[in-house]
Amino acid sequence: MEQGNSRAITTNQPGPHEKVPELVKRHLANESQKPFNQHTLEAFRQVQSWRHENDPQSLRPLIFDSCCGVGQSTAYIAKRFPEALIVGIDKSALRTNKHRHYIEDSDNYLVVRADVNDFWRLAYQAGWRLTHHFLLYPNPYPKSAHVQRRWHACAAFKDILSLGGQLEVRSNWDIYIEEFAWALRCAGYKASSETYHADEAHTPFERKYWSSGQSSWRVRCQLNRD
Repeated sequence: MEQGNSRAITTNQPGPHEKVPELVKRHLANESQKPFNQHTLEAFRQVQSWRHENDPQSLRPLIFDSCCGVGQSTAYIAKRFPEALIVGIDKSALRTNKHRHYIEDSDNYLVVRADVNDFWRLAYQAGWRLTHHFLLYPNPYPKSAHVQRRWHACAAFKDILSLGGQLEVRSNWDIYIEEFAWALRCAGYKASSETYHADEAHTPFERKYWSSGQSSWRVRCQLNRD
C-alpha cells in the first residue's frame, strides 16, 4: 500500500460530547419543517422512477450509501448485494461526476447528487424502508462547538432512524463513532463502537486513512424493531 498523507483528527474534545443525550431527545421530539431543495426533489424523482422501473412491486431490498463521495463504495455494495437496489447519495456534483471512474457493470445501483438531509426525509415520507444504510466516513466536525453538525446530533438523525435497516457508520475519529453509538442508545437501540479493518478499502478516504497509518472505527446497529 502506498504511503498516504492524511492528517490525523485534532479536536478540543477529550471524549464524547456531553450534550449528545440532550440533542438526541430534542431532535426526536420535533419534525423538520425545512423546505426541500429543488435539486434534491428532482434527484428523488429520478430515483423513484429508476426504482419503479427496476422493481415495480417494491419487493427488492433497498440500500442507501449516504455521503457516498465518488461512489466507489456504492459500486462495491452493489456487488455485495446483487439482489438489492442501492442508491448512492452525495451533495457534491464534483464528486458524483467522478463516479465514471468507478462504474461497475451492474444495473442494481444508481449514484445521484442530492442533499441527504432532504433525501432521507423524502424517502421516509414516501414510505421507503431500508434493509441496510451505510454512512462511510462523514465529515466529523471535530470542534466541540460544531457538535450539532454531526449526523447523530442534528435533526436528520430522526430520519436516519425512521428509515430503518442495518446501519453501519465508519470514521477515522473514534470519538465520532463513540458519540454515534451513544446517540443510538439514547434513542433506545443497542449499539457499541469497535475498530474496523478489511483486506480491501471500500472508499478513497478509507484507503487514504489506512495508508497514512490511521485506524478506522465503526458502529453497526439494527434499526428495525420488529
